Amino acid sequence: MIELPGIAHDFVHANGMRFHVASCGSGDRLALCLHGFPECWYSWRHQMPLLARLGYRVWAPDLRGYGDSERPAGMAAYAIEHLLDDVAGLIDAAGARSTVLVAHDWGGVIAWFFAMRRPRPLDRLVVMNLPHPAAMERELRTWRQVRRSWYVLFFQLPWLPELLLRAGDYRAIRDAFRGMAIDKRRFPDEVLRVYRDQAARPGALTAMLNYYRALVRGGGGRRQAALGYPVIDTPTLLLWGEADTALSKETTYGTERYAANLTLRYLPNVSHWVQQEAPEVVNAMLEAWLADRPVPQAGEVAA
Repeated sequence: MIELPGIAHDFVHANGMRFHVASCGSGDRLALCLHGFPECWYSWRHQMPLLARLGYRVWAPDLRGYGDSERPAGMAAYAIEHLLDDVAGLIDAAGARSTVLVAHDWGGVIAWFFAMRRPRPLDRLVVMNLPHPAAMERELRTWRQVRRSWYVLFFQLPWLPELLLRAGDYRAIRDAFRGMAIDKRRFPDEVLRVYRDQAARPGALTAMLNYYRALVRGGGGRRQAALGYPVIDTPTLLLWGEADTALSKETTYGTERYAANLTLRYLPNVSHWVQQEAPEVVNAMLEAWLADRPVPQAGEVAA
């Protein structure tokens, strides 16, 4: 268990599963933080104290299959429908009167669909470096984004992705962070070790990859597309590191057509790992938006 000052660790039963949840703060307003691949709750370490200071009870779970949360077997266990039910179950378990959903990368996939399908009401939605599914679907018709998304197709293969991610003491996991980052100082060895150790748990790599397999090979993406993309009326903040090598900036264009109350801010010279690489800027934007103040541009925060 990774210990950080002010952050507690508990186990929560939700949707018939046992989740490890890192938490801080108190009260009846929930900030539920959903991490991405190949991360864990630890990716929110810079935002959790801020959200607690703003009066939220902050929960950052390890998503199913990750970290100390339960790891069900089989690709079907990671279908997008189950992931949405996990979030609904966690909200129910918290018993809060309102919920802000804060998400990055794969957590953003879940968050966008959760806001569209509305299994539980949301007060606000924050997504970082993950495009709205309709915008992503559009951009996947271009060679520009297909070239960046090659790994998604590679992950559909059995056993070979696990083999390569495990090679060299999980070198690919470590390189995913420092290799993509612009400010590599944000990912010292002790941070990379956290993610390496999470990936090295028995069955963890397959569980992580099953998110991609269930969405593509398992048909989760097609099922969601068939349901359509209703406009999200929840106030939404989209933060985007412009130096994302996996997702082009163009995937953010037109998001306002799908989120009626959208605030979008770009962070130049920041990678896909936006909340870890530029926590001061992300936190300033997040705090202003949650307080209903004008959200600064990245350059204004730096100044």
